[in-house]
Amino acid sequence: MAVESAVARIAQAGKYLSFVLGDEEYGLEILKVQEINGMMDVTRVPRTPEYVRGVINLRGRVIPIISLRQKFTMPSVEDTEKTCIIVVQVQYHDTQITMGIVVDEVSEVLSIGDGQIEPPPSFGGGMEEADFITGMGKLEDKVVILLDIDRVLSGTDLEAIAQAAQQ
Repeated sequence: MAVESAVARIAQAGKYLSFVLGDEEYGLEILKVQEINGMMDVTRVPRTPEYVRGVINLRGRVIPIISLRQKFTMPSVEDTEKTCIIVVQVQYHDTQITMGIVVDEVSEVLSIGDGQIEPPPSFGGGMEEADFITGMGKLEDKVVILLDIDRVLSGTDLEAIAQAAQQ
């Protein structure tokens, strides 16, 4: 099991939801996306990591919300009318966790073919810090950073988020 988790997963051709954080465009496998919502009131939960914005009540379900900007140690910005919550399904051990990620703006659904995906570049040292990047989607005029949302958060992150949702 440990060997399996150490191997980086390479992005597959398919459909990706693209979104913007700062000046960069990212993509998530569309099958991980449950829905997209505009920004709403988030209830802060004490003693959670800084990137955990809190929880929302989504049609009777309490969903933890994380700021992808803060998780990626990007500067914080004020929410705008384009700020969105992407509700995703994250695999953690044997369970699926529904959570929301706050992004600056959702762009579009992209179809990315095999020939348009490069493996993630080597960043020197250990790849642990960026093992959630599964590839680089090369489109006509841009590069989209493809993410494995299951790996964006570590096990300890997900434990904190799961506890936040239960409080």
